Amino acid sequence: MNKIASIKLPILVMAMAFILSCSSNDDNGGDGSSSSGVGNSSSGGNLGGSSSSGVGNSSSSGNLGDTFKDPRDNTTYKTIKIGTQTWMAENLNYDVPSNDTDVCYDNDPANCTTYGRLYDWATAMTACPSGWHLPSNEDWDVLVFYYTGGSSLDAGTELKATSGWNTGSGYKAGTNEHGFSALPGGYGNPVGDFSNVGDKGYWWSASDNDDGDAYGRDIYYDSESVYYSLGDKGFLYSVRCVELPPPCDHPPLLTNCLPPITFNSQSIPAE
Repeated sequence: MNKIASIKLPILVMAMAFILSCSSNDDNGGDGSSSSGVGNSSSGGNLGGSSSSGVGNSSSSGNLGDTFKDPRDNTTYKTIKIGTQTWMAENLNYDVPSNDTDVCYDNDPANCTTYGRLYDWATAMTACPSGWHLPSNEDWDVLVFYYTGGSSLDAGTELKATSGWNTGSGYKAGTNEHGFSALPGGYGNPVGDFSNVGDKGYWWSASDNDDGDAYGRDIYYDSESVYYSLGDKGFLYSVRCVELPPPCDHPPLLTNCLPPITFNSQSIPAE
């Protein structure tokens, strides 16, 4: 049903390229996705709430304990600062009004309480509250790079919550090193079927490939890696919001800000 090309480019290379760009500028079939593993993982069977963002390896990390209250529905989310990025430490659980493309797994509200809601890509693009956004490929790359200190072999292990994952054959336990608390929320497809809760988590990125497919990140119960994936935009995945940083007034690696984007030798100020 979905013809999806395999992604070959390693996350680490993309993250390093993005960070270097910033410093030089004062950028599986049934689940609807094709995943490229990063690191030495076995094949595996991908992440929940509040504030965030930036670029680089700041010494300030793991500041779990802050919260963000979404004014739209008064839901309070835990937040985590990792480097200069601030992420929600829970999956988004906002019910977009007059919309049937954000749902609870198996249409069971209890699953929304545990894993957050599942969104198609178009809905995910606008689901985060004001001041937050759906993370781009670059946002995800910076996160993975920070967690692993330059090596992405065990990023999945460090992002996973220490409980809430199925512990069957091949299980790779998570350490939740800085409190990101990734949980296996599974996925839904456009015809109303659901699969893989407890085994796998899938998260959208804001970066798309074409009219039909967009990129994401996946984590599996039996793998130590984070997978760089391409999925059908009609599938329903989890959303993890990252806080939108202010524009840069100083070198971006030293401050919590969004650097200009360089493309074809032209500097485009960040919005």
